[in-house]
Amino acid sequence: MGLGGGTFLVQNKVLPGAYINFVSAARASANLSDRGYAALALELDWGIDGEIFTVENADFQTDSLKVFGYDFTSPKLKGLRDLFLNAKTLYAYRLNSGVKAENEYATAKCSGIRGNDLKIIVSANVDDSAKFDVTTLLEAVILDTQTVTAATELLDNDFVVFKKAATLEATAGMPLAGGTNGTVTGTAYQTFLDKVEAYSFNTLGCLSTEETVKSLFVAFTKRLRDEMGVKFQTVIYNKSADYEGVINLKNAVLDVGANAASLVYWLTGASAGCAVNKSNQNKLYDGEFEVFTDYKQSQLSTAIKSGELVFHKVGEDVRVLDDINSFTSVTVDKNEDFQSNQVIRVLDQIGNDIAVLFNTRYLGKVQNNDAGRIAFWNDLVTYNKQMEQIQAIENFDSDELKVEKGNDKKSVTVINPVTPVAAMAKLYMTVFVR
Repeated sequence: MGLGGGTFLVQNKVLPGAYINFVSAARASANLSDRGYAALALELDWGIDGEIFTVENADFQTDSLKVFGYDFTSPKLKGLRDLFLNAKTLYAYRLNSGVKAENEYATAKCSGIRGNDLKIIVSANVDDSAKFDVTTLLEAVILDTQTVTAATELLDNDFVVFKKAATLEATAGMPLAGGTNGTVTGTAYQTFLDKVEAYSFNTLGCLSTEETVKSLFVAFTKRLRDEMGVKFQTVIYNKSADYEGVINLKNAVLDVGANAASLVYWLTGASAGCAVNKSNQNKLYDGEFEVFTDYKQSQLSTAIKSGELVFHKVGEDVRVLDDINSFTSVTVDKNEDFQSNQVIRVLDQIGNDIAVLFNTRYLGKVQNNDAGRIAFWNDLVTYNKQMEQIQAIENFDSDELKVEKGNDKKSVTVINPVTPVAAMAKLYMTVFVR
């Protein structure tokens, strides 16, 4: 984050970088970058402590036991299954760090109560009485078996670190014990936000129902979007932020024992995975939670006006009523278009892609003369035409795109008028009977 970026009022920035304003009226090329990247802070029974770790959709099913301590089908992973219905990549962070379970043969690799479900079995090898078979189990699942003559030969596996000084003796099964989850503090959320700032993602999710934590996420989102030019949206449950970068989720889940904000999982994935030329409006909720949808028509109308993204019942289906964010204070510079998440996705895509293009291909590398500015203009034309081809924007006119010298020798100003396309939402029809 060494380069400058964000919005500008006058051309007075000190740090080199891309400063981009959007008003009404990440790849190093002129191509569109991928979507589907989400970030979440999680309270877990097992997992890496103190670091952001990456989980790919393709690996979630196969590696969930190693990464999260539970099989893909476990009720404990219901929320993450919801997330990965639409997300491509998750940048995850474990909020709680406790005590690692252990016994006289091994220590769990991760802290948490899930380590208490590990067991070490030591048995005499049937082919060589001088050797032992050492098996690591998680509940009834065999994770690893090694045949050794002494503990010094044991190799650590994905779940335990063996105590090399231990004396091996046959045992039917010795559980690990003493593992604890630890507690989640407000500083843990701040640590997560500090660390995730270095990553590039489309949507950040906040699963907390604590008002102070939700306010922290709103402030983080505003700072990165407005001051640093990092464009993403944040999904928060029941938070009136009045800001286009925050999606205010209205619905709670009804599952017994579940966090009321658990629908944040699905919506974070759906927002991250939604293509720049698509909308989540009327999108079917195909997740596993029971969603509260007992709203009257008047309440749904009030929710829309209040900047709340709400799910409603359509027959037996649960669907997104309107793909909107929490922005409600409409002005001349930011009109009603900025309430649409589809519009924000288009603008964010443009902001992120052009910033990466400028920072990697032009900043410090291309001269700020006619030739250099023409090259930049050509790349911007190519980019905008791609956006138009996929129907993310319309009516692009290259003659209106201006790349000019700024107020000093190092500055370049760009005027890039765009018209984002929105999905059909309302039908007004008059039928004439002849």
